[in-house]
Amino acid sequence: MKFSSSSAQVRSSSADQFVRPTRPFARVSVIIPTLNEAANLPHVFPRLPYDELFEVIIVDGHSTDDTIAVARLLYPGIRVVLQDGVGKGDALACGFCAARGDIIVMLDADGSTDPAEIPDFLDRLFDGADFAKGSRFATGGGSVDITPVRRVGNCFLNGVVNWLYGTSYTDLCYGYNAFWFDVLPKINVNCAGFEVETLMNVRVAKAGLVVSEVPSVEQKRIFGVSKLRPVRDGLRVLRTILAERFDGRPVTNCPKPKFREMERAAQDSRPLSAELST
Repeated sequence: MKFSSSSAQVRSSSADQFVRPTRPFARVSVIIPTLNEAANLPHVFPRLPYDELFEVIIVDGHSTDDTIAVARLLYPGIRVVLQDGVGKGDALACGFCAARGDIIVMLDADGSTDPAEIPDFLDRLFDGADFAKGSRFATGGGSVDITPVRRVGNCFLNGVVNWLYGTSYTDLCYGYNAFWFDVLPKINVNCAGFEVETLMNVRVAKAGLVVSEVPSVEQKRIFGVSKLRPVRDGLRVLRTILAERFDGRPVTNCPKPKFREMERAAQDSRPLSAELST
């Protein structure tokens, strides 16, 4: 395998100097963490709105199947980042560091988040939001995947956040979000696990950012078994909520996560998946 230096891929312009472009000129980066998702990617990639995107990045967490090969077949121009660490939080942090876009979109690889909804998230950002937050429980949203236990847990944790942070979120533990590049220093992801969405949501609240909830319909994972563990991950989420509220320390820059980027397999960036879907 050939790799390029991760430091060369990190966007050089600072958030302080960033000017938000208008829609025709905005570069949109989609970040997709993957771990053994080869069977799911053919169902995800054809639904990406490529005409709105600048780049698609998968952050692979040590897959043992053909995830990378399938991704490159579906979209030869894809960027492939290999995380040295483990966990969804670490994978997203790697993707955020590697992204070159003006807008960053978080998307799951298992088919549960619908790529066709990306324009809805972009609409909110271009209407003035700093952070477009997907919600399964806002009017127009829904889920065909969430279990009763997860629903109760999400409702409880969401209520705790609204009480402690003065927010009016309708959903807390959902990973479909989009935000402007200059928001990154205020989020500064420094956790490894599934608590990452909660960490981001409470930090945007603490920073006083403009948040717009986007109704989203969560689908079932197409193939494979979810890596989420409701009790274990729910406790990690609760600890994150309390720590962020009562720690008192400001969000500071953390060491960048370690990752490597593979050289692109082909110069042709036209997505084969778009051709297959027609």
